[in-house]
Amino acid sequence: MQKLIRFADGRAAWSDDAFVTLDDEAPVPAAGGVILSLSRFQTEGEGLLAAGRPVGVRIKSNEEVEGLAYDLPRLALVALEFPKFRDGRAFSSAMLLRERYGYVGEVRAVGEVLREQANFMLRCGFNAFEPSDGATPGDFDKAAHLFRHVYQAAADDRAPAFTERAKTGA
Repeated sequence: MQKLIRFADGRAAWSDDAFVTLDDEAPVPAAGGVILSLSRFQTEGEGLLAAGRPVGVRIKSNEEVEGLAYDLPRLALVALEFPKFRDGRAFSSAMLLRERYGYVGEVRAVGEVLREQANFMLRCGFNAFEPSDGATPGDFDKAAHLFRHVYQAAADDRAPAFTERAKTGA
Protein backbone atom coordinates (compact mmCIF):
# COMPACT_ATOMS: atom_id res chain seq x y z
CA MET A 1 0.00 0.00 0.00
CA GLN A 2 1.38 3.39 -1.01
CA LYS A 3 2.04 6.06 1.62
CA LEU A 4 1.14 9.71 1.27
CA ILE A 5 1.29 12.78 3.46
CA ARG A 6 -2.00 14.09 4.83
CA PHE A 7 -2.59 17.28 6.81
CA ALA A 8 -5.08 17.24 9.66
CA ASP A 9 -5.40 19.79 12.45
CA GLY A 10 -2.50 21.77 10.97
CA ARG A 11 0.00 18.89 11.12
CA ALA A 12 1.38 16.47 8.53
CA ALA A 13 1.53 12.70 9.01
CA TRP A 14 2.11 9.61 6.92
CA SER A 15 -1.08 7.89 5.85
CA ASP A 16 -1.86 4.71 3.96
CA ASP A 17 -3.44 5.30 0.58
CA ALA A 18 -6.64 3.26 0.35
CA PHE A 19 -6.98 4.08 -3.36
CA VAL A 20 -5.49 2.47 -6.45
CA THR A 21 -4.71 4.75 -9.40
CA LEU A 22 -5.82 3.02 -12.60
CA ASP A 23 -4.48 3.53 -16.10
CA ASP A 24 -7.17 3.91 -18.72
CA GLU A 25 -6.65 0.32 -19.91
CA ALA A 26 -6.29 -1.34 -16.48
CA PRO A 27 -9.12 -3.53 -15.20
CA VAL A 28 -11.09 -2.22 -12.24
CA PRO A 29 -10.36 -4.25 -9.08
CA ALA A 30 -13.29 -6.05 -7.45
CA ALA A 31 -13.24 -3.87 -4.33
CA GLY A 32 -11.67 -0.75 -2.85
CA GLY A 33 -11.25 2.85 -3.89
CA VAL A 34 -10.08 3.77 -7.36
CA ILE A 35 -8.68 6.92 -8.94
CA LEU A 36 -9.61 7.34 -12.59
CA SER A 37 -8.53 9.76 -15.27
CA LEU A 38 -11.14 12.38 -16.16
CA SER A 39 -11.91 10.68 -19.48
CA ARG A 40 -12.34 7.27 -17.86
CA PHE A 41 -14.48 8.74 -15.12
CA GLN A 42 -16.77 10.28 -17.73
CA THR A 43 -17.36 6.85 -19.27
CA GLU A 44 -17.25 4.50 -16.23
CA GLY A 45 -17.64 6.71 -13.18
CA GLU A 46 -21.41 6.65 -12.87
CA GLY A 47 -21.47 2.85 -12.66
CA LEU A 48 -18.77 2.76 -9.98
CA LEU A 49 -20.46 5.49 -7.94
CA ALA A 50 -23.84 3.76 -8.25
CA ALA A 51 -22.21 0.56 -6.93
CA GLY A 52 -21.12 2.49 -3.82
CA ARG A 53 -17.41 2.43 -4.64
CA PRO A 54 -15.11 5.18 -3.34
CA VAL A 55 -14.04 7.03 -6.49
CA GLY A 56 -11.44 9.70 -7.10
CA VAL A 57 -10.61 11.57 -10.29
CA ARG A 58 -7.14 12.56 -11.45
CA ILE A 59 -7.14 15.90 -13.29
CA LYS A 60 -4.24 16.81 -15.55
CA SER A 61 -3.06 20.42 -15.53
CA ASN A 62 -4.65 21.10 -18.94
CA GLU A 63 -8.08 19.74 -17.86
CA GLU A 64 -10.75 21.84 -16.17
CA VAL A 65 -12.30 20.93 -12.82
CA GLU A 66 -15.54 22.58 -13.87
CA GLY A 67 -16.49 19.33 -15.61
CA LEU A 68 -16.72 17.66 -12.19
CA ALA A 69 -19.02 20.22 -10.56
CA TYR A 70 -22.12 18.00 -10.66
CA ASP A 71 -20.30 14.92 -9.34
CA LEU A 72 -18.16 16.54 -6.62
CA PRO A 73 -20.45 15.68 -3.70
CA ARG A 74 -20.12 11.99 -4.60
CA LEU A 75 -16.34 11.94 -5.13
CA ALA A 76 -14.02 10.80 -2.37
CA LEU A 77 -11.06 12.74 -3.73
CA VAL A 78 -9.76 14.85 -6.57
CA ALA A 79 -6.09 14.37 -7.45
CA LEU A 80 -4.58 17.39 -9.21
CA GLU A 81 -1.49 16.73 -11.26
CA PHE A 82 1.67 18.84 -11.27
CA PRO A 83 3.51 17.67 -14.43
CA LYS A 84 6.46 20.02 -13.69
CA PHE A 85 7.33 22.08 -10.64
CA ARG A 86 6.88 25.27 -12.63
CA ASP A 87 3.36 24.41 -13.86
CA GLY A 88 1.02 26.02 -11.33
CA ARG A 89 -2.37 25.42 -12.93
CA ALA A 90 -3.25 22.86 -10.24
CA PHE A 91 -3.10 25.66 -7.64
CA SER A 92 -5.94 27.41 -9.45
CA SER A 93 -7.90 24.18 -9.77
CA ALA A 94 -7.61 23.55 -6.02
CA MET A 95 -8.88 27.08 -5.27
CA LEU A 96 -11.84 26.55 -7.61
CA LEU A 97 -12.71 23.25 -5.96
CA ARG A 98 -12.68 24.75 -2.46
CA GLU A 99 -14.05 28.26 -3.02
CA ARG A 100 -16.34 28.11 -6.05
CA TYR A 101 -17.66 24.56 -5.68
CA GLY A 102 -17.39 24.16 -1.90
CA TYR A 103 -15.71 20.77 -2.22
CA VAL A 104 -14.89 19.37 1.22
CA GLY A 105 -13.31 16.04 0.21
CA GLU A 106 -9.65 15.27 -0.23
CA VAL A 107 -7.70 17.39 -2.70
CA ARG A 108 -4.48 15.52 -3.43
CA ALA A 109 -1.32 16.88 -5.08
CA VAL A 110 0.29 14.32 -7.40
CA GLY A 111 3.14 14.42 -9.89
CA GLU A 112 6.06 16.80 -9.31
CA VAL A 113 5.13 17.63 -5.70
CA LEU A 114 7.92 19.40 -3.83
CA ARG A 115 8.18 20.30 -0.14
CA GLU A 116 9.02 23.93 -1.00
CA GLN A 117 5.47 24.35 -2.33
CA ALA A 118 3.71 22.86 0.72
CA ASN A 119 2.70 26.22 2.22
CA PHE A 120 1.22 27.45 -1.05
CA MET A 121 -0.54 24.14 -1.72
CA LEU A 122 -2.16 24.18 1.72
CA ARG A 123 -3.27 27.78 1.25
CA CYS A 124 -4.99 26.79 -2.01
CA GLY A 125 -6.86 23.87 -0.45
CA PHE A 126 -4.70 20.77 -0.86
CA ASN A 127 -4.76 18.41 2.13
CA ALA A 128 -2.95 15.30 0.81
CA PHE A 129 0.36 14.96 -1.02
CA GLU A 130 2.34 12.36 -2.93
CA PRO A 131 5.82 13.93 -2.58
CA SER A 132 8.20 13.34 -5.48
CA ASP A 133 11.31 14.65 -3.72
CA GLY A 134 11.57 12.14 -0.85
CA ALA A 135 10.06 14.62 1.62
CA THR A 136 8.78 13.43 4.98
CA PRO A 137 5.83 14.76 6.99
CA GLY A 138 8.37 16.72 9.07
CA ASP A 139 9.70 18.37 5.92
CA PHE A 140 6.18 19.32 4.86
CA ASP A 141 5.36 20.64 8.35
CA LYS A 142 8.44 22.84 8.32
CA ALA A 143 7.65 24.24 4.87
CA ALA A 144 3.97 24.71 5.72
CA HIS A 145 4.70 26.76 8.84
CA LEU A 146 7.62 28.76 7.44
CA PHE A 147 5.73 32.09 7.36
CA ARG A 148 3.70 33.42 10.28
CA HIS A 149 1.88 36.13 8.32
CA VAL A 150 0.03 36.00 5.04
CA TYR A 151 -0.84 39.00 2.91
CA GLN A 152 -3.99 37.87 1.15
CA ALA A 153 -6.98 35.66 1.80
CA ALA A 154 -7.00 32.12 0.41
CA ALA A 155 -8.83 28.80 0.78
CA ASP A 156 -7.13 28.11 4.14
CA ASP A 157 -9.05 30.97 5.86
CA ARG A 158 -5.92 32.42 7.50
CA ALA A 159 -6.39 36.09 8.32
CA PRO A 160 -4.24 38.46 6.25
CA ALA A 161 -1.70 40.62 8.12
CA PHE A 162 -3.75 43.81 7.68
CA THR A 163 -6.71 42.14 9.41
CA GLU A 164 -4.52 41.02 12.30
CA ARG A 165 -3.08 44.52 12.54
CA ALA A 166 -6.57 46.07 12.64
CA LYS A 167 -7.58 43.78 15.52
CA THR A 168 -4.63 44.90 17.64
CA GLY A 169 -5.17 48.58 16.87
CA ALA A 170 -1.64 49.01 15.56
